[in-house]
Amino acid sequence: MATIVDTRENSDRELRDHQETYNGFSKLVLFAVLHIVLVLVCMALAFLGHIPVLAVLLGLGGTLALLITFAITS
Repeated sequence: MATIVDTRENSDRELRDHQETYNGFSKLVLFAVLHIVLVLVCMALAFLGHIPVLAVLLGLGGTLALLITFAITS
């Protein structure tokens, strides 16, 4: 049977790994929420505002901006 040695360095490393995972997951959730809002705004522009061309351009540009922003900050 293997003995588990709980050292201070091991605990610090596990805490750091956990924080990095938590931060990555929170960025993913934030990206998803912002993208859903962007899609809803584009749909409102296209269907209610009768501006489908602007909605498509805003959707593509906004998605690209979100991807670039979250890729740079990770």
